[in-house]
Amino acid sequence: MDERRYHLTMLAENTEGYHNMIELVTTSHLEGFYYKPRVDKELLRKHSKGIIALSGCIGGEIPRALFRKDFEAAEKLVAEYKDIFGKDNFFLETSHHPNIPNHDEIQAAVRELAKKTNTPLVGTQDSHYLKAEDAEAQDVLLAVQTNSKIDNEDRLTMKADDFSFASPAKMREALKDVPEAFANTLEIANRVNIDIPMGVLQLPHFDVPQGFTVESYLAHLCNERLPKRYPAVTPEIRQRLDYELSVINKTGFSAYFLIVQDFVNWAKKSGIVTGPGRGSAAGSIISYILGITNIDPISYNLIFERFMNPDRISMPDIDLDFADTGRDKVLDYVRNKYGNDKVAQIITFGTMAARAAIRDAGRALGIPYGFCDQLAKMIPFNPTQGMKEGWLAECLDNIEELKTIYEQNAEAKKLLNAALKLEGVCRHASVHACGVVVTKDPLKNIVPLQHATGEEVTGEVVVTQYEMHAVEDLGLLKMDFLGLKNLSIIERTLELIKRRDGTLLDLDTIKLDDPEVFKTLAEGKTVGVFQLEGQGMTRYLKELEPSNIEDIIAMISLYRPGPMELIPSYIKRKHGKERVTYMHPKLEPILKNTYGIAVYQEQLMQIAQALAGFTLAEADTLRKAVGKKIKALLIEQKQKFVKRMIENSVEKDVAKKLGELLEPFARYGFNRSHAASYALVAYQTAYLKTYYPLEFMASLMNSDEKDVERIGFLIKEAGELGIEVLSPEINYSDEGFAPQKKDDKLAIRFGLRAIKNVGSNVVRAIISERNQNGIFASLADFLERIPYQDLNKKSLEALIKSGAADTMGERAQMLENMESLLSHHRDSTKVNNANQDSLFGELPQKLVSTLALADAPPASQEEKLRWEKELLGLFISGHPLEKFREVLARQKLNIKMIKTFREGTPVIVGGIVEELKKVLTKQNQPMLFIRLADLEDSIEAVVFPRLLSNNGDVFQPDTCIVVKGTISIRGGNPSIICEKAQKLGQKSNTPKESAAV
Repeated sequence: MDERRYHLTMLAENTEGYHNMIELVTTSHLEGFYYKPRVDKELLRKHSKGIIALSGCIGGEIPRALFRKDFEAAEKLVAEYKDIFGKDNFFLETSHHPNIPNHDEIQAAVRELAKKTNTPLVGTQDSHYLKAEDAEAQDVLLAVQTNSKIDNEDRLTMKADDFSFASPAKMREALKDVPEAFANTLEIANRVNIDIPMGVLQLPHFDVPQGFTVESYLAHLCNERLPKRYPAVTPEIRQRLDYELSVINKTGFSAYFLIVQDFVNWAKKSGIVTGPGRGSAAGSIISYILGITNIDPISYNLIFERFMNPDRISMPDIDLDFADTGRDKVLDYVRNKYGNDKVAQIITFGTMAARAAIRDAGRALGIPYGFCDQLAKMIPFNPTQGMKEGWLAECLDNIEELKTIYEQNAEAKKLLNAALKLEGVCRHASVHACGVVVTKDPLKNIVPLQHATGEEVTGEVVVTQYEMHAVEDLGLLKMDFLGLKNLSIIERTLELIKRRDGTLLDLDTIKLDDPEVFKTLAEGKTVGVFQLEGQGMTRYLKELEPSNIEDIIAMISLYRPGPMELIPSYIKRKHGKERVTYMHPKLEPILKNTYGIAVYQEQLMQIAQALAGFTLAEADTLRKAVGKKIKALLIEQKQKFVKRMIENSVEKDVAKKLGELLEPFARYGFNRSHAASYALVAYQTAYLKTYYPLEFMASLMNSDEKDVERIGFLIKEAGELGIEVLSPEINYSDEGFAPQKKDDKLAIRFGLRAIKNVGSNVVRAIISERNQNGIFASLADFLERIPYQDLNKKSLEALIKSGAADTMGERAQMLENMESLLSHHRDSTKVNNANQDSLFGELPQKLVSTLALADAPPASQEEKLRWEKELLGLFISGHPLEKFREVLARQKLNIKMIKTFREGTPVIVGGIVEELKKVLTKQNQPMLFIRLADLEDSIEAVVFPRLLSNNGDVFQPDTCIVVKGTISIRGGNPSIICEKAQKLGQKSNTPKESAAV
């Protein structure tokens, strides 16, 4: 393979050139990629029409030839490029970077070559950042991207010259010897004239039966499926359906609905659990009838115009949730139906958030991690999700602690100045979590494509090089296929229920007013319940005591920065502890379900309709003005809203008060259609936890099996539900967590794949052999039946240490006799292979020598627990803190309690060191961040250098300790600043702090 590559600048002069450029860029990435995207001259020649080509910077093929002083080759290359692009479409670049080695010499040669070959010159400049003062920040960014430090002399850098965007005056001065080059820059700019159609709908073709149009077939399907959703079709339902059909036909989106319903219903028929809806699509009765959504918009009072506004035509946005285990199958179905060349995922560009910018800049600048981490943690999490930059500057203005260290510490100032420049900068490209584009014509004719990169990408994934907004602007069909873990949990739970007793549970038929389900939520049993898990949400649910699905819809909508402050009032009003009032009688039917509090965007639309006489289409325009926070549009709509209310006989004072509520409502208003859809999934998961806790918890554990901390938390939750979690066992474990009965009690068995160093081949071999020929009667039986190539010393040792072979022998004895076990395994494998090689089975089976194990002292409980932690990531058969249970029980405080304390509260608490991270301070002294856990909860504790130097032996992994300190709260997260520490149970020198303590 030819590894040489050269730079070449190409500009699309017209639409034909633009499409040729797309073809070249796509091919360079999909077929010519070798470290960098590449094309050859044959491909250039094939797609050269409509393209203006420039010879490139000093990395171009012609400048390289001139650098080698191969003038003959340079002349031939000029002739070749003119032949490819046309003599009027090829220019030689001349630029001004005097500090680059050999640059002036090469530029002189380029200008001489231009005269000799009668080729026009064009002035260019290599620009990598906008302003000259951005040079230092760009250098830091380069160091971040190349994972190096700025003081590394061998790294990639551009410090040698100015690579900013030069002004016309500067370029005119730089090119004063060749004024024609300056003039040609403008000439080329004037020649470029491309008309890219924007917003012209380009839906894929959908085949309909003979005699139908897409419009008539959509109506046919709706009427055909209507009785299934509505056995009794009321005038309201018929009117709603006819209205929606008229809007969809008028706007040209009939094919869109046919396309979506086709693959959604295919997914359901294929057993892939599909979400009831997401976003505003649940407001459409057609979506409901066709099976795209599973929320009745009539029953839930959802508004179609929130989804499609007939006055402001834009592509409707149907976002879809699938079980994450089935998402790729749905994507494959769409590819097979419409063509692999017409379906691609969408690229996304990850940008540096404030905290990441601080940490990355600090690493590049060589500043100790501990100091960078300290600064980063001063930045609260950004409540404005769409705010890509500016948050750090806002924090510097408003957070006194950060402002002080910026002003008083030179190193902090240097770091934060660099981070301010980096915040919002694109760091990497990856695959959008759910964005998919489907087209009628091959994608390579419309958008440039490339292969996706990143650790999360498996296989060859093709993505667009345009991000999702550009894809939508081109009129292409962009859809969100989101793989939702919670739907996979539901899917696995239903499978386990069926496996247990054959029950085919249909969640679409369960009652949505089951008091036992609401009791589960009111008791705070929310672990694993979609959207309702978490300390804050659980606390509010216990106070609320939800009694209907409306409560869940409201809590999902309110539990966000901004509207969260309304939750206490909502709870008080539900329980009659606060009076419910309405500014106007017409508000009562709109706000009754939320006790007079405006929660949903749809409520705003209904208020505008009822009080101001807005059509729902006009009301949606008002809703968008509020939501988008576009000041001019908001002022215009507010004036219209107030004026129309007054004209509609609403008192002037009331109208003005309602108008003033529009701006705050931007922080509060939530999409009810989305909340109702997710509330249904929340209810379904709560239902499964209530009635099928064993299967639900097993599914939950399988979904999080790679997160050891989460598994530990789920084991505690299972215990609260009366479910024991059992160690892995060769004779009873599946691959993953599985429900089992132990002495007629509920239990979940650890899976074999959870054991480190036990490969997937060994796991499958064990389960397959057990399923075919029964359980293993003894250790010898196990060794004789598992093929040699699947079981080695490392995996056998891991099975023993983890406790998976406890029914076959004592752990320490088996480990002490490891060589005998391996020898027996090898011998038995040879016998098995010999018998298989005997064509007619005529050779008598040679008996394997009897397995006899030498005596060895049994493993202590401490050893067993240490092995389990090493191989499973947590303790299963016991816990190091168990022997201190009585001591801990006598203490006044535990971790769960102290996490609710205020900043600066003194505490003494015992626990085990679960995690330990050592960092260096600014003075290059070691300090620790530890995760301290008791039998109920865990918390971060900070150990500063002085305490570490005096008590270093106390802070060791899996050591039971007691600490004295004070509570510190950063970013809403409590931690302990340690002042003293000792091993748990050890006598203290200070009697009052005795740990028993």
